[in-house]
Amino acid sequence: MAKLLEGRIVADKIKEDLRFRVQSLKQSPVLASILVGDNPSAVAYVKAQAQIASSLGIIYKLHQLAENVSEDELIDFVLKLNADVSVNGIIVQIPLPQNIDYLKICELIQPHKDIEGMHPANIGKMLFGQARMVTCTANAIMELLNSTGIDLYGKEVVVVGHSEIVGKPLAMLLLEKFATVTICHIATSKAGKLQEHVERAEVLIVAVGQAGLIKGEWIKTGAIVVDVGINRLNDKIVGDVEFATAAKRAAWITPVPGGVGPLTVAILMRNLVEAACAQQS
Repeated sequence: MAKLLEGRIVADKIKEDLRFRVQSLKQSPVLASILVGDNPSAVAYVKAQAQIASSLGIIYKLHQLAENVSEDELIDFVLKLNADVSVNGIIVQIPLPQNIDYLKICELIQPHKDIEGMHPANIGKMLFGQARMVTCTANAIMELLNSTGIDLYGKEVVVVGHSEIVGKPLAMLLLEKFATVTICHIATSKAGKLQEHVERAEVLIVAVGQAGLIKGEWIKTGAIVVDVGINRLNDKIVGDVEFATAAKRAAWITPVPGGVGPLTVAILMRNLVEAACAQQS
């Protein structure tokens, strides 16, 4: 039976270190959070951010804008936060209304305030292993893998999902560790080749958002499984991997919920503290 790869345990260690770092700063770090509308998942994420920020001595300023805000209005608001020297980091909560281009907004945030690591300058630095701001979910996954003690050098790592937030930046981080990386996506599935890629994975990371996409019997014996998916199924929260069967085959597996999620917020706060340290030095 697999050991549980719980994000909370790793997150607690990160937060303990952050408390000391925040206390050593000249001024408390300030995080500006922009929430458009009142999407329930975004509201829940904001509450978690605010709670953790408060526990670390971080000033969390929530700016809630109307659901019908225009893209130009949001751009103006972001530019004002860019110009505010008291703000160390900016995060734009997703999802955004359909009339607003999320990536366009990310490009407007100054790179040194981009604590989500989504600005093209920060993404570009990842190619050279020089990024200070790394996308939070991808970085959280790397922290979970590190906590198992695995040496990724030469390991067969399969990533299912190629989003800009998880799959693509994660592939770059894995390549820095000299893992052999395969990225699967919808075309892989349509070609009927998803199962064969998953079956050879020594490390499997799945971030699609489709309950039960990965069958438990596909999991290689002794594999490490990181399930990033969050899906509601019959009033339960489940991942993208069939947990019960997969847990019988894997060496390590993340619970859903309780795996990557709790760690993502801690990484976000670490990025903020990194930004504040650079700005106050």
